[in-house]
Amino acid sequence: CGIRNMALGKLLLVIFVVILASSAECKPNIVLIFADDLGFGDLSCYGHPTSTTPIIDKLASEGLVFTQFYTASPVCSPSRAALLTGRYQTRSGIYPGVFDADSIGGLPLNETTIAELLKEDGYSTAIVGKWHLGVGEGGMYLPTHQGFDSYFGIPYSHDMCPCYTCFYPNISCYDKCRVAEVGCPIFENEKIVKQPADFLTLADNYTSAARSFILTEAAKENPFFLYYASQHTHHPQFAGQQFTGSSIRGKFGDALNELDWSVGQILKALEDSKAIDNTFVFFTSDNGPSLTRKERGGSPGLLRCGKGTTWEGGQRVPAIAWWPGKIAPGKTPELGATVDILPTLATLLGIKLPPVALDGFDMAPILFENKTSNRNYYIYYPDNVSPSEGIYAVRLNQYKAHYYSHGGLCPKDYPDTVCRSNFSKHAYSPPSLYDLLNDPSEVYPLDASEYTTVIAQIDAKKKQFEENMKWGLSQMDRGHSPSVEPCAVPHCTPFPTCCATKEDQICL
Repeated sequence: CGIRNMALGKLLLVIFVVILASSAECKPNIVLIFADDLGFGDLSCYGHPTSTTPIIDKLASEGLVFTQFYTASPVCSPSRAALLTGRYQTRSGIYPGVFDADSIGGLPLNETTIAELLKEDGYSTAIVGKWHLGVGEGGMYLPTHQGFDSYFGIPYSHDMCPCYTCFYPNISCYDKCRVAEVGCPIFENEKIVKQPADFLTLADNYTSAARSFILTEAAKENPFFLYYASQHTHHPQFAGQQFTGSSIRGKFGDALNELDWSVGQILKALEDSKAIDNTFVFFTSDNGPSLTRKERGGSPGLLRCGKGTTWEGGQRVPAIAWWPGKIAPGKTPELGATVDILPTLATLLGIKLPPVALDGFDMAPILFENKTSNRNYYIYYPDNVSPSEGIYAVRLNQYKAHYYSHGGLCPKDYPDTVCRSNFSKHAYSPPSLYDLLNDPSEVYPLDASEYTTVIAQIDAKKKQFEENMKWGLSQMDRGHSPSVEPCAVPHCTPFPTCCATKEDQICL
């Protein structure tokens, strides 16, 4: 009896020491890097022969590279909503399409973002870069109302403004973008600090803001969450003096080099602040490449089609998880998705999940244990999704069934007709079935008559998912109003050209 009590006492002591050590351990910092319109085949580490991305390549060589990682939508706003909430955009109402500069709606304030979860757990939170989840009346949908302590960036795509100079010293953009809109505003929290944005210094300014946040919070010994949402490599591509003409891949390569440099500067800030060993970094992209821009629009690699479609090129994206000493270097074919990031962080930090329907799965087994994914299926919604149409495709294990497809942001003379912008919605009955492990390019449809069991299983998964989907009210359907366009000089005339910060106003 005494021996048993002694053994029990020793066991309790060990448990107490483990708990004490665990509680004393610093919470890991989180850095989430989200590229814009970066295709599966654009990075050197994903096989592009003329891209030069040494920093991201190093991230890949030291981290875990995903080869089957998905974003929730083939276009910007819904993919960002899903990333931050762990829920498909259909639940939050971020459909159809994307927010414009004058959109009335935005990400509903009752949605719980990663930033809100982490802030409640004692984290300092910041976003630098592209928001694209609405501005709204009086800036009500800006990131500072969605869990972020600070914000520095343009609140939507930079082609939703007039575009004039994109490369040093005064090389014009490929087109002038939207000349009838206000100039691209750069917000600092809820105040416009520059309008129009200067594309030649934009990446420098973003990088400085990201570094400043890291260095400041690390000095305070605060755990921090940085969401770095780059405007690169979205149209129109741009670059400052250091990177103009730096790539043999042309202007797209110049922009990509500037993105790579930005990533390097963020990592250097982590190193300089001695936070690098306790920081989880995740790099990925919001959707596939914009093929409508042809050779300057990005590359899907071996995947079919690109942005705006539910073919693999539209939603399978590069993804790298990096945390030396915690995540073993390598490459994984396991399924992962942007909606999985929120529940993964919750597990990592021991945070209670929000009391709503989530679509993400915990990726910890893949990241830290070299085990199989908790996810064996994926749902593909189109860019113009609506409750009447619903799901376009479903992946279950290695098989993907297309129920519908339509063309995307792609030239009308593109070799593959189903990718073209003028390829109208097409229904497949029975669904068009592909084996993605053996045919990731979706070139060879399987004979449906030989895969009736597989199709029945996918049909059942689709039905089950649709039955459990509660659609949020469309925020895009709330319409547009010039009154919500961000203007540095509210109510000025002549609108919109009068909307400029003092140093940027043009004397007439």
